[in-house]
Amino acid sequence: MRSSPSEDGGHAVSAQLVEVDIESDGQRIDNFLLRFIKGVPRSHLYRVLRRGEVRVNKGRVKASHRLRAGDLVRIPPLRTATPEHPGQAPRSQMERIERGVLFEDERLLVIDKPSGLAVHGGSGLSYGLIESLRQARPGRELELVHRLDRETSGCLVISKRRSALRELHQLIRENGMTKRYRALFVGDLAREKLVVDAPLKKNVLQGGERVVRVDQAEGKPARTIFRRLRRLTSKGRVFTLVEAELVTGRTHQIRVHAAHLGTPLAGDPKYGDEAMNRELKRLGLTRLFLHAASLRFQTAGMSKPLSVEAPLPNELEQFLAVLENTE
Repeated sequence: MRSSPSEDGGHAVSAQLVEVDIESDGQRIDNFLLRFIKGVPRSHLYRVLRRGEVRVNKGRVKASHRLRAGDLVRIPPLRTATPEHPGQAPRSQMERIERGVLFEDERLLVIDKPSGLAVHGGSGLSYGLIESLRQARPGRELELVHRLDRETSGCLVISKRRSALRELHQLIRENGMTKRYRALFVGDLAREKLVVDAPLKKNVLQGGERVVRVDQAEGKPARTIFRRLRRLTSKGRVFTLVEAELVTGRTHQIRVHAAHLGTPLAGDPKYGDEAMNRELKRLGLTRLFLHAASLRFQTAGMSKPLSVEAPLPNELEQFLAVLENTE
């Protein structure tokens, strides 16, 4: 790929025609571009996709378009970030991520993502978990299989091969991956088990803030299964520790479904109770109480299903203990 310096100190990459190989068969065009062209801001890639400047077999495509082996992708001239000043993750963060590896084989790994770390860079962030991991393991084809919100901790799957990414994405589409979370409701779950079917629609508020709302008319189907694990009380207020199982995987699904029930998640700055969050912060909760506790799935090469668990972080365990002692 040829490049030349641009006026602002970055590098202008010339247009190119790329044939999709077998390893990229089934991959979304946006993820293909993000992998294929290093140093181009994500926002810029999505902008040229919207404008129709990226062509597949001479036709315009959306970001969600899935490629097939043999497709010809025309990538327009793109400006990369200045190579002299790449975002570099500190060594302490890379070491923290490596310590969080829960499972690894030749095709994938599962990491216990810490709260407060975004899964990828963007929106003002130079790097996230995936960039840090690539920096720690140069030359590897590491890709996010799914995502977690920045403030959510727990199990996150990373593929190490394109074929593994395709297979895992297919498993997710066919509900072949079981994801279970631990969450704390502000309020009481009415039954021991409650299934929420409430379609969700993404909205963007003024200022660019992304929110998701329940929308029966235009929302996409979304289902969450909540199971009560433990009731707690503090100063006469009831809280419920729940297990949340995702049947679908919409953006902010657990958080929005919890708020829809009238029991928002403790510490949720977007969908929660602001006054209650301030009170909970005084009691020691400084983050969203949502943790991806376990994953279970089986790929074609596995002799039995893989089950991976991430223990509840110490700060959340300690907060539960505080609630139990504030009656």
